[in-house]
Amino acid sequence: MRKLLLLLTVITVGIVFIARLFYLQVYNKEAYSLFEDNAIRKVYDYPKRGYVYDRNGKLLVANQPSYDVMVIPREVEPLDTLEFCQLLKIEKEDFVDRYEKAYRYSPRLPSVFVPQLSKQDYAVLQEKMRKFEGFYIQKRSLRDYQTSIGANVLGDIGEVNQRDIEKDAYYKMGDLRGKQGVELSYEDVLRGVKGIKFIQKDRFNKNIGPYKEGRFDTLPQPGKDIKITIDSDLQQYGELLMTNKRGGIVAIDPSNGEILALVSAPSYNPNILVGRGRSRNFTKLFRDTIAKPLFDRGLQAQYPPGSPFKVINALIALQEGVADVNDKVTCRMGYYYGSRRLTGCHHHKSPVAMNDGIAQSCNAYFVNIYRKIVDKYDDAGDAMNIWAKHAKSFGLGNFLGYDLPVGRKGRIPDGDYYDRAYGNNRWGSTYIVSNAIGQGEVEATPIQLANMAAAIGNRGYYYTPHIIKEIEGDTIPSKYTTRHDTTIDKRHFEPVIEGMFDVYNKGTAATLRVPGIDICGKTGTAENFVKIDSVKTQLTDHSIFVAFAPKDKPKIAIAVFVENGYWGSRFAGRMASLMIEKYIKGEISRTDMEHWILTHSLENEYAKPYSGEPFKINGQTTLQVVDKVMPPKDEDLNNSTQIEANSQ
Repeated sequence: MRKLLLLLTVITVGIVFIARLFYLQVYNKEAYSLFEDNAIRKVYDYPKRGYVYDRNGKLLVANQPSYDVMVIPREVEPLDTLEFCQLLKIEKEDFVDRYEKAYRYSPRLPSVFVPQLSKQDYAVLQEKMRKFEGFYIQKRSLRDYQTSIGANVLGDIGEVNQRDIEKDAYYKMGDLRGKQGVELSYEDVLRGVKGIKFIQKDRFNKNIGPYKEGRFDTLPQPGKDIKITIDSDLQQYGELLMTNKRGGIVAIDPSNGEILALVSAPSYNPNILVGRGRSRNFTKLFRDTIAKPLFDRGLQAQYPPGSPFKVINALIALQEGVADVNDKVTCRMGYYYGSRRLTGCHHHKSPVAMNDGIAQSCNAYFVNIYRKIVDKYDDAGDAMNIWAKHAKSFGLGNFLGYDLPVGRKGRIPDGDYYDRAYGNNRWGSTYIVSNAIGQGEVEATPIQLANMAAAIGNRGYYYTPHIIKEIEGDTIPSKYTTRHDTTIDKRHFEPVIEGMFDVYNKGTAATLRVPGIDICGKTGTAENFVKIDSVKTQLTDHSIFVAFAPKDKPKIAIAVFVENGYWGSRFAGRMASLMIEKYIKGEISRTDMEHWILTHSLENEYAKPYSGEPFKINGQTTLQVVDKVMPPKDEDLNNSTQIEANSQ
């Protein structure tokens, strides 16, 4: 029995070994084990990165050849360091630092030693590479931007870091990947798939040729070309209008959510982030904490939306049945609660109905209907939750889900927000009337305001804004073709749209009309507070404008935000009208407005000395705003007196 047991044990172990050997030699892919074989050198063949075109087929991003000096630390033999450094145009200290970094990564795997040689440096170095064992030159491609615009949209590529490598096994030390913009959002599509060659080495560590005649070598698969939704001519024009100004312009096609222009100012030429100067130039951009050229104001800047938000309150009031288009409100240069003036207002005829309330941007009218919305319900918290639900259905207060890598969600406060601020059941509509005019706690990004305008122009629905139009051999994600309906009935949009149409006909943008185009818009001004030496200080207001055109079946919806741009029609309104005409007509007839914008700078405003952050209380934007004296013709300045906690 014992002999039989011993025999069975030997046979079982033998079968296991034979099965394992059979698996390793027959079924297991030999190419996989090659990566662990020190006698085989792995050389990657990098694919052509996909091209990027604008919506009209204009090439925006191509490729150019580049050459990296690679190092395998364990194969490096004694060399003339000074000569090598001179050829590479680096200092000896750099040589030591780079070698040590490569060794720490892996003594036996290749690392990029000096990236992105020019053609001239490559030609000189190639003849002498045989003298430097352990080093070799690897060819790859860099981006070649065919344009000087759209840096925030196109983005750039740069060397991967350790986190990238740990997150995605595709990347190796020295690989390049998208860092910003479309290059990052569509990295998986644009990058392609690397090829690889296995080179056999002899016992002296010399290359002796392809391993098994290249049987396991693979060819690179080029990245896919993409077409983005940007109209490069419109983008270029928007950046021209924003010269010497700071802010953002976002234009959307309401019929499908395609982003036509995404302007952030100040910007930079994307070509400065290509080649060996990338690190130096990126550092300069990153350290500019005043102009913030890397900060995409169209997607990331959160501002009080100002008077454009009034149209949302008008729609909510109609939906909730607390206002009628013919109801009139008395305006006595502001809204009064008892003897206290809660908001100021500029001069216009009184009483005011909804149409004139929108066209003339009457603060008193909108505070009145906003209070009716909140006071409709016994519990103010419940009322604010309902109000917030309506507002958020326009894409406000949420990440919109677009396909660019940065953004902010803005803020639409609800009942819980004010319960935390004031305590449960310790606040009411008079505490929060600044929300009626787009001040207070409401914040939005320019792309959210453009999307809001698109939803209004569509009479109650929108498509998720997106930058991708076509992917070579593929389809765009279905979420960009899915319709999103607001909570407002379609019938309520017509009177509001008529009011926005009259903004151009008889209201605050009457001087901005464009011949032959029916534009619906809304001017706005956002108050601008900072802390200077711990003192709350008011600076020049921000200029805001939202619009869509034509009035019926709109082709473009737009939001313009100009920092320190005074009132809505001064800078933002002019820019919006010009952008709309440029897109719809392809040319400009209002050359007077164009000349004014191009010859007026805001650099003096930005040069005013101040330090600090926007005024906050307990980490939140303050509930309080202060009175201002308004010039008689400066429309739409949303000024209000301080709203005290005990004002109810």
